[in-house]
Amino acid sequence: MAERSGAHVIVLGNEKGGSGKTTTAFHLAVYLLYQGYKVATIDTDSRQQTLTHYVKNRRNWARVHGLTIPHSTHYHLPNAKNDSKAERERIEFALFRQAVGEVEGRVDFLIVDTPGFDTHLTRLSHALADTLVTPVNDSLIDLDVLADINPVSLEIRKINHYARLVQQARKERLAIDGRTIDWVIVRNRIATLASRNMRNVQMAIEHIARRLGCRMADGIAERVAFRSLFASGLTVFDALGDDLLPGGGVAQFSARQEYRHLVDALNLPVRERLEERQARRAEWQKRVMEQPVFEHIAGP
Repeated sequence: MAERSGAHVIVLGNEKGGSGKTTTAFHLAVYLLYQGYKVATIDTDSRQQTLTHYVKNRRNWARVHGLTIPHSTHYHLPNAKNDSKAERERIEFALFRQAVGEVEGRVDFLIVDTPGFDTHLTRLSHALADTLVTPVNDSLIDLDVLADINPVSLEIRKINHYARLVQQARKERLAIDGRTIDWVIVRNRIATLASRNMRNVQMAIEHIARRLGCRMADGIAERVAFRSLFASGLTVFDALGDDLLPGGGVAQFSARQEYRHLVDALNLPVRERLEERQARRAEWQKRVMEQPVFEHIAGP
């Protein structure tokens, strides 16, 4: 693996599709950019490429509308195509190491979005994580990738495939550099009204957290209106007019607060002294007009 030299790696992972990994990844990236940090993003989902499309949409929107908004340095890593499994994995490892190596010493945070299924790049990404964020919808169905849950007692009967993948990644990471992975399960798309299902999900996640040695954090409430932001590549941290989010001022403020609370819960190595934040902001203002880097790393 590429030598670690400073960047804090945040990996978004879950083998359940539609859990909000990409939306969370992109909002975390943009939030950290607005705080003045240097951020790189890597998309390892060669099939859907949702994060890559989000990044492209943002850059296109900014160019067309003449907006001065921050962008991450972005890489898209395709799956290698080769008849030999060993050769495919060798190529993917080389591409992943190249991307990480190019940004590791130049950014504060590296955010990696992974597909909703098990791949070699998924496993490489998880083993590199300092912070692993697993968004889950507020449903017991979504917890099935983590554990087999007793529907009555909500106790854990056995751990399931994604949890086993994370356990293996933790072992590999410990063997590589003696570090551990801070794993945070994030309840996402939370309903605005309390229900028995919400209480059951929370209790089940608490059981999972104790069993697997991870933490739980609240994510973002369900807001259908924000799905429209994908087309523009904007986030709740950007200036949004009524044409982008009709009547969304209160909802935007609430969503910003929820993301800030999520960042606090993740315990990221963010420096909060005012003078440091001002210095980073000044540096961002110098860099924001530069052409952002976008790379598609293709294998042989």
